[in-house]
Amino acid sequence: MQLLRKIAFPFSLLYAMVVYVRNLCYDIGVCRSKSYRTPTVCIGNLSTGGTGKTPMIEWVLRQLHQNKKCAVLSRGYKRESKGFLIVEPGSAPEEAGDEPLQIAMKFPKAIVAVDRNRQRGIANLEMRYSPELILLDDAFQHRKVKASLYVLLTAYSQLYSEDWYLPTGNLRDHKNQSKRAKIIIVTKCPVELDKDEQHKIISSLNPDPAQMVLFSSLAYNDQVIGKNDSRLLSSIALEEVLLVTAIANPEPLLNYLRQKGIQFKHRNFPDHHYFTEKEIVEFNNVPFVLTTEKDFTRMGGKVSGAYYLPVQHQFLNDGKEKFLSILNTL
Repeated sequence: MQLLRKIAFPFSLLYAMVVYVRNLCYDIGVCRSKSYRTPTVCIGNLSTGGTGKTPMIEWVLRQLHQNKKCAVLSRGYKRESKGFLIVEPGSAPEEAGDEPLQIAMKFPKAIVAVDRNRQRGIANLEMRYSPELILLDDAFQHRKVKASLYVLLTAYSQLYSEDWYLPTGNLRDHKNQSKRAKIIIVTKCPVELDKDEQHKIISSLNPDPAQMVLFSSLAYNDQVIGKNDSRLLSSIALEEVLLVTAIANPEPLLNYLRQKGIQFKHRNFPDHHYFTEKEIVEFNNVPFVLTTEKDFTRMGGKVSGAYYLPVQHQFLNDGKEKFLSILNTL
């Protein structure tokens, strides 16, 4: 795979040129972006995934949704439905998309919608629900909408400043578009990340003076959650565990489980994979299936022995207070 990526380098140059010209058309006004009366927060990245966008959407909702009428608009990647759709906690994952359904199940007070056409999605939300804040999930590349606030995520292990363009690297947008972000969050950092390394990362990202760079790590729960019960993570150390993942980057989870002494066999699938009936039968023949929350949602309660390990972002230093201070101005 790495050899193929290197061979594809000329195509990555062409790709970089295409996205540069496309963005230039928006930057100079040849193509138009539309603003909206409702404050909109775009949470996205420049790469093909694995930076923790959905947990960051959930983090924002956890801070704001009790006191503010919040809506989430997502594309609903790989869903079978078309057009604008409101996602209910009881929606089918195939119809709603796995991540929007996960959010709807956890935050029933929030309005969760999917629409590939972000302009149409926002217009429908404003007309039908009049939200006070709209969170745009993975919309950094959707220049037809001009958000009130851009939050750019980049993973500690794969900074966009040190990456390259598809298909040789993982960048799907031009590096210079990072300048549109008011807040840059380096996600999945080690908890003990010291100030010297933080300064090195900031130097690599080379933000403008007006841009704020924050750091967050992944905080895993000490319990795994099943359909009908929960258990301490430590209690499964002696279990025959099958770990099932269909996410962009499972490495942080693998490393965490190893640190906790959990022995497991790993079945890895492509991101957003919808499990076949044959695979569901296979999982049901295993005493204990451990998975991510997104994958658990996609299983749809069909695997009786499945549990997921919850995870959320945890800001380092005073990142939480700084982020909230910006959000509260919207």
